[in-house]
Amino acid sequence: MRTEKEMLDLIINTAREDERILAVYMNGSRTDKNALKDIFQDYDIVYVVSETRPFYQEEGWIDRFGERLYMQMPEKMDYLRGKEGDRDQFYGWLIQFADGNRLDLHVASLGYALKDIRADRLCEILLNKNQILPEIPESSDRDHWVKRPSEIDFQCDCNNFWWCLNNVAKGLWRGEIPYVMDMLNLYIRPHLVQLLSWKIGIENDFACSIGKSGKYMYRFLEPEIWQRFLSTYSNGEERNLWEATFSMCDLFDETAREVAGGLGYSYNHKEAGAGRGFLSHVRRLPKDANEIY
Repeated sequence: MRTEKEMLDLIINTAREDERILAVYMNGSRTDKNALKDIFQDYDIVYVVSETRPFYQEEGWIDRFGERLYMQMPEKMDYLRGKEGDRDQFYGWLIQFADGNRLDLHVASLGYALKDIRADRLCEILLNKNQILPEIPESSDRDHWVKRPSEIDFQCDCNNFWWCLNNVAKGLWRGEIPYVMDMLNLYIRPHLVQLLSWKIGIENDFACSIGKSGKYMYRFLEPEIWQRFLSTYSNGEERNLWEATFSMCDLFDETAREVAGGLGYSYNHKEAGAGRGFLSHVRRLPKDANEIY
């Protein structure tokens, strides 16, 4: 597996040798000092170019980066499927190499790049021919710090959590396991993660990031709370899904009370009790019931 130095030398030297490439910058986890360093970190690279078209028309130019195991070209896929897009502004190759490295490589117009580097603080300029890119602050994850919610944000998060559990209840009663899994993990879990992020934010003066999908929450939560969060994931057994759902309710309710107290906000205890009560009622409801109440 090529080292970081070998990969960056290849990336930068390719830009130096190609007059069409005006600058190079990197973003993502390799520019984040708080991200864990490991063998799976991607190289998220953007070449600022005079024109993107010559690069995506001559696909073989990426062969210089090494032997590919497989890859994806999102903009090409969109184009072939007739989707709107502007390949003349931004185009990419997501490459998994045979040696284990991964390179997410994009070419971008100068106009696109100028907006991009201003919008993302996790950005580091690697090469700047003729100083076409402006000086930017040292890379920081500040843009991804947990943000203090307004009281309306908090109350809406709570309402969405308890309301959507209605769908889990009926889905489990019907035995519709794929539907229940989607409701729990796509619609309900994000509200629990959001709430836990606010708890972490309160405890850290809202000066930290929990990472994508809350992957760094374990760094901040008490071990017991983290294990309780993990217990909210379930396999496809109906009984286990019920248990995981109630574990989610317990953790959400306790955390909501804590967050409300920490921020000085009101929490709708009646709504929470009603939501959990409906779940309990439906769990006891016979499968051949003709009415809910």
